[in-house]
Amino acid sequence: MCGIVGAIAGRDIVPVLMEGLRRLEYRGYDSAGFAVLRADQKLMRLRAVGKVKFLQEALDEQPTQGRIGIAHTRWATHGVPSERNAHPHISHDGLAIVHNGIIENHEELRAELKTKGYVFTSETDTEVIAHRIHLHMHTLGDLFLAVRATVAELEGAYALVVLNERDPDRLILARMGCPVVIGLGEDGNYVASDVAALLPVTRRFMFLEEGDIAEIRCDGIKVLDVEGKVAERAVKESELSAEAAEKGQYSHFMLKEIHEQPRAVANTLQERVANGRLLDAAFGPKAEAIFPLVEHVRIVACGTSYHSGIVAQYFIEQICRIPCQVEIASEYRYRNSVVPKNSLFVTISQSGETADTLAALRLAKQSGYLATMAVCNSPESSLVRESDLVMLTRAGPEIGVASTKAFTTQVTALSLLVIALSKQQDNDPERERGLVTRLIELPGLIEKTLALDPIIHKLALRFVDKHHALFLGRGALYPIAMEGALKLKEISYIHAEAYAAGELKHGPLALVDADMPIVAVAPNNDLLEKLKSNLMEVRARGGELYVFADPDSGIESSDGVHVITMPRHVSYFQAPVIYTLPLQLLAYHVAILRGTDVDQPRNLAKSVTVE
Repeated sequence: MCGIVGAIAGRDIVPVLMEGLRRLEYRGYDSAGFAVLRADQKLMRLRAVGKVKFLQEALDEQPTQGRIGIAHTRWATHGVPSERNAHPHISHDGLAIVHNGIIENHEELRAELKTKGYVFTSETDTEVIAHRIHLHMHTLGDLFLAVRATVAELEGAYALVVLNERDPDRLILARMGCPVVIGLGEDGNYVASDVAALLPVTRRFMFLEEGDIAEIRCDGIKVLDVEGKVAERAVKESELSAEAAEKGQYSHFMLKEIHEQPRAVANTLQERVANGRLLDAAFGPKAEAIFPLVEHVRIVACGTSYHSGIVAQYFIEQICRIPCQVEIASEYRYRNSVVPKNSLFVTISQSGETADTLAALRLAKQSGYLATMAVCNSPESSLVRESDLVMLTRAGPEIGVASTKAFTTQVTALSLLVIALSKQQDNDPERERGLVTRLIELPGLIEKTLALDPIIHKLALRFVDKHHALFLGRGALYPIAMEGALKLKEISYIHAEAYAAGELKHGPLALVDADMPIVAVAPNNDLLEKLKSNLMEVRARGGELYVFADPDSGIESSDGVHVITMPRHVSYFQAPVIYTLPLQLLAYHVAILRGTDVDQPRNLAKSVTVE
């Protein structure tokens, strides 16, 4: 699973396929390939392990052209990274396919195909789909009908594009649980798993819905919905340009990346959850043997990533009932730690090259851990290459030094780990469905929360001339208070600290006066009443409160208390992501008003590759 590109046009589309693959490299992959129909109507396939540049080298040695083709970058789920497991996969009679997703019933389908004489050349679930389509072609005689019959047999998530040299004038594609978009061009039509792949050739897009199957021709498109009825899908003009890595309409990369979070979180979930379930292969082929053995989790990270790890600690212990420790990487590597039996060692890093985290991983690999796992946004990084399991966050390029979408996608990815581990402790399908549903709701809730931007902009005026600020939270929202304080100090240079609200009376109350703003996050959870008592302690000392509160919290604005009302019905599992967003916006607007360099704050680097 990873990136798909396809094209049918009145010109050579090989350059389009290759450029599309390059634009999808951020998603993470271990191999790349393409298949095109040449002028003689014969299928030509090239595949390479590693980066797209190696595929380009193979193409330079074997130049080819074609007006219809498909291409793919693969991240291994079924089968190790190798050329034979790379996409596209081919069945008989020149039928080729690329596929994102995970097919959960591939083994039983494979067994049946073997009885019918099909020989498999890869370990992938994708090759099963190719052979099933070929099988149905014999009885149905039409590629579109064969794809419909095949997807009806599949369990799991998929986005697939099919090419057949015996049917050279169309591509067939289908989706369920994985994104796929059609790009409408002047001289042809295009397909991709991400709009970014097609921006050089078109800005007009049609987005397929769950269960859709489409026929793509050079001069037209036909879509059938999940019930087999002809469907009209709206054509939308993308606001992105081919320079999508630029700031675009935003004043700063940080603001752009804050507003990219609905998409980044959705990308992190795609191909990993479907039909209310976490797909078994979401963590790669080794996870199935490792997760049932896990009795303890140790998470190691730095900075923002450390905060996401603390959120995960609350979830792992409360939901999975597994002991969990979270440590700062630079501290962990210099102490003689004890490794509990069957411990999973989890590292978190946006860049995957953070020196202390990488050193901690290398130490852990010598220390007797059950396995290592990386949560990372950089697929080619050292951390990813050296870990047993990998969960890529798919945040896309993050240019701003102060991490925003990397953090929320880390929390989302770690939430998937929580679900995976909880299934091993108590395989309750209803609980799994509930947790998965809460995650799927996140992008919509993020959109609602970002709509608070104008209110937070006005609020920022109250912080401009301050020198100190205090952030408060309880439970899994305590690390969110830590993250909010970090953001404010990183880019506005206001000294900010975070405390678990119950710790106020053990020291921080001595700092509270009318000149120190106190920021609190107050979702409607089991600790709300405790938090209210802590906030009363602040008001009794003349502190000015700024509370991001659930509508049903019972906290109201009054003299010295400024309440910003958050979206309603935010669950315990969603709250850390949702309550992070206004703190990001607050830091951003305060920094703008103070005139600091938001994207490149002084003394800081995006990737800390030194100790």
